[in-house]
Amino acid sequence: MAAFLTSCASAPQGEFGAAGKTYLNPVLDRDFPDPAVLKAADGWFYAYATQNISGRKALNIQVARSRDLVHWDHLGDALPVKARWAATKQHYWAPHVIYDGARQRYFMYYSAEADAADGKCLAVASSAEPGGPFVDSGNPLLCGEGIENIDPMAFDDPKTGARLLYWGSGAKPIKVRELAPDRLGFLPGSSAVDLVFPDPSKKYQSLIEGAWVSYRDGSYYLYYSGDRCCADPARYAVMVARGAAALGPFKPLDGAILEANETWPAPGHNSIATDDAGDDWIIYDAYRGDARVMMLDRIVYADGWPRVAGGHPSTTPQAAPATGR
Repeated sequence: MAAFLTSCASAPQGEFGAAGKTYLNPVLDRDFPDPAVLKAADGWFYAYATQNISGRKALNIQVARSRDLVHWDHLGDALPVKARWAATKQHYWAPHVIYDGARQRYFMYYSAEADAADGKCLAVASSAEPGGPFVDSGNPLLCGEGIENIDPMAFDDPKTGARLLYWGSGAKPIKVRELAPDRLGFLPGSSAVDLVFPDPSKKYQSLIEGAWVSYRDGSYYLYYSGDRCCADPARYAVMVARGAAALGPFKPLDGAILEANETWPAPGHNSIATDDAGDDWIIYDAYRGDARVMMLDRIVYADGWPRVAGGHPSTTPQAAPATGR
């Protein structure tokens, strides 16, 4: 779930050291909450983020582009026309985009608040180009009474080929449900499966959200964030669970893999990207002033579990991803 904040100026922070490329966080120094990264068919990385204001103009879904995960160009609004069922409000959150090679189209899943109610809804839009413009399908996928239906993430199961959608927040579990072949709705006859549950007795887990699933070496990793990204003071971190199947069950790792430090409060709502060397990188947001800027850090694996190098947002120059650029 994201706050609606005024954007800061964009200022990519990559540097080039004598021994090779390095970078310094943040990699996109403007308000860019809930970043979801996709390596598109055109070879570029695209990052999609929650709504914002640019000048006096509202951007419903932000989009930026990069060759190397370090230097980003902000492209503007990927969803320039609001959904007809959410046209009178400015509540657009947490997009995720997936490419369907057979259809040669990009599908964006996002959250919005319907005109007719206060509850949040899951929605889908599509485009022939990764930067948009995306066009909403015309109707929400699923609506709720509160914030339980937000933060969607689409994932094609490499083992079964099933098209899946993960989502969830509030005092509700992270869920998954199979999508129809056209990706514009849920598969008829399918039902949601609860995967990871909030637990107020555990640190950062009274509320969980921001699901992201990746597959590596035979295991599925479900990343998620909690408690409150935008409270004062903010209290947010990233956790991970592991499973042998995309539909679970998932076993959470004890504790957080990414927590705040003195420089960067409330890190969370992440995505994962893989570089040309096969290394995984976590892209997430953290606070700078009143903005949630985009951050980058390396994932390391130990004992079958992914962890963020250092366990906190990096504050010094780091070796950059291997991208061939």
